Amino acid sequence: MRKRLVLAVGLALVAGATPAVAESAQGGVPARYTAQRLDWHLCAPEELTTQPPAGLQGLECATFRTPRDWDRPREGRDLTIAVSRLKATHGATASLLTNPGGPGGDGRYFPAAPNFTEQTRLREHQEIIGVDVRGTGKSTNVTCDGAWSTLDDLDARDRSPENLDHALDLAERAADTCQAAYGDLGPVINTHQTIHDYDLLRALLGRERINWVGYSGGTWLGAHYAQRFPQRTGRFVLDSNTEFTTTWQKSFDWQATGFERSWREHFLPWAAKHDDVYHLGADAESVRQVYEAVRAALVRRPVELPSQQGPFRVTAPVLDGVVTQSLYSKVLFEGLATFLVTLKGITEQGSAPQEDVAAAVAAAELAADEPDAMRATFWATLCGEGEWTGDRRSAIRDSNRAHERGLTLVGSGWPLVQLCMFWDSEPRALPKLDGRGVPPVLMLHSELDGATPIEGARRAHAAFEGSRLITVTGDGDHGLYGMGNPVVDEITNAYLVDGVVPADREVAGMPLPDPSAK
Repeated sequence: MRKRLVLAVGLALVAGATPAVAESAQGGVPARYTAQRLDWHLCAPEELTTQPPAGLQGLECATFRTPRDWDRPREGRDLTIAVSRLKATHGATASLLTNPGGPGGDGRYFPAAPNFTEQTRLREHQEIIGVDVRGTGKSTNVTCDGAWSTLDDLDARDRSPENLDHALDLAERAADTCQAAYGDLGPVINTHQTIHDYDLLRALLGRERINWVGYSGGTWLGAHYAQRFPQRTGRFVLDSNTEFTTTWQKSFDWQATGFERSWREHFLPWAAKHDDVYHLGADAESVRQVYEAVRAALVRRPVELPSQQGPFRVTAPVLDGVVTQSLYSKVLFEGLATFLVTLKGITEQGSAPQEDVAAAVAAAELAADEPDAMRATFWATLCGEGEWTGDRRSAIRDSNRAHERGLTLVGSGWPLVQLCMFWDSEPRALPKLDGRGVPPVLMLHSELDGATPIEGARRAHAAFEGSRLITVTGDGDHGLYGMGNPVVDEITNAYLVDGVVPADREVAGMPLPDPSAK
């Protein structure tokens, strides 16, 4: 699950592996796929959608061919999958495959993220593998021809029948545009196809089993791979979990509650605690009322902030997007607070300090449009698999209910923009996920996570046999492993490196930022 929707990336055989080993492991897949020997090379800047940190020169890239349709692997039509590798520091005896979420997040750059580069023990004997999944990044792309952007400025707080009907009209038009733009690729952009791409990758790496770290939507992929290929499942970490044992629609149903809770119980009290710095209010409700006043002012008159790319137009929906995106991690709280301070100054007094404006633009850019290919992959996956119910009448009913309950950050808007209610094709049935026969998987989850709320994680844990759940209390971060909590990293590395399967337990979250100390 990714921001705004709220929710939240070439292969060669390793030394000693042979095409015959890969062919045998894949069983019946044409040798034109299993016999690939692809050339690893240092990634060029144009091969990555996100550049590695300065000083990291070792990320390698390659591509491989995969069947367009794994239900018809011999039809001879291929897709290209872009991958990367960060070598083990002392010789790889295992491969750790990764996914940053989405569905549709590009992950070729991902091994270069600090989540992995700073894991000294993990990297000793495990190579870290990144993948741009089919549909996105530098792999074969799908597109929605920018259709989703037509929904960006819709304000679900406007409860007029005309506005609600307009939102649904745009959603229907976006669904039609996406499906037309997909061509014949749309039906093969889904979990079933993607986990088979990952399994071909496993074979090309010469591994009997793979290890896994998947975040957010990557927990869905990881759980589905483990259920489909339990004998090829090594040590799987599912971080910030979707409710992967149900449908996408039911999993997303928790988000309205999750984001509102994170906003009211995590950010607002923190901002009030630091009223000496931000002057937004000495209690959570006072801070929220500042947000409401700023939002109302933006409805009347949007604000333009100067940026290097030209004026950045801030509307009420953009404000909501910045708030929602900033709830993904406590490290973004200071930027969000400065954003509110800046808008408060401009809407009340007509100006704000230049340094605050620059910081506000940086925060706003976090909520900027995601790549079209990511959004297209997101909708192709959600609408192309599992049951999805609803129509115009139920969408307005659900939107009204969310609005009446005060779930206004995303709750009143999400029912109106569910493209899947307008999808023409029948979705592919999802297999039942219960964890039977699967090695124990390790689930990590924050108590106040907004994008993937704890209720869904607990339900998935209860339904997925053998899973272990580490709950990080007093924390709302979406993404935990490699993000600065030493206890979480210790537990996870003991599992990934030493095979130590923990019992369910709670771990204290990390302290919130302290701007007063600066």
